Amino acid sequence: MTTPPPQGQVPHPPQGQAPYPPQGQAPYPPQGQAPYPPQPGVPYAPVPPQAPKRKVSFKTIKNIVIVVVALGVAIGGYVASRDDANTAKVGDCMHRGSTSDTDPDLEVVDCGSAKAQYVVLAKIKGTYSTETLASSKCEAAAKDFKYTYTESGDGSDFLLCLKDK
Repeated sequence: MTTPPPQGQVPHPPQGQAPYPPQGQAPYPPQGQAPYPPQPGVPYAPVPPQAPKRKVSFKTIKNIVIVVVALGVAIGGYVASRDDANTAKVGDCMHRGSTSDTDPDLEVVDCGSAKAQYVVLAKIKGTYSTETLASSKCEAAAKDFKYTYTESGDGSDFLLCLKDK
C-alpha cells in the first residue's frame, strides 16, 4: 500500500521519467493556437475548412444552351407572328409577301408605308370552304371589296374582305 504524499509537496516521477506536464507549461496548447511554435514574422491564422469545389458538367452546360435556344425560337416566332393576317382588324393595311395564290403571306403594315397594298374592309369569323361562299359573305359585309382571304386550320378560322389601297 502506498501512502499519499504530504500536503504541499508534488510527487516525483520514478527515476528516468520526465514529469508530465513539463514544469512551467500548460498540459495542452491554448485554444486557437497551433501545437507548434509559430515562425518568426509570420502571423498564425487558422485556416477554416473549405467546401469541395463543384465542377460544372458538360451535361449542365448543354441543357442550359438548349433551353436558351428554345426560348429564342419561341420569342422569335411570337414576334414574327404579331403582324400576321390573324391580327388584322377592319381598317388595317396589308402587304402581300409572296406571289402564291394559295399562301399569299399577308402581313399587317402601316397604311402610310409604301408596302401597303390592301385595306381590310371586313373580318368575319368562321370557315368558308369555297370562294363563292367567301365572296357572298364579303358582299354582305362590304360592297366594294375586291379580294377575299381565308385562313383555317389553326383554331382561328376567319375571312378577310380586302380592297386595293
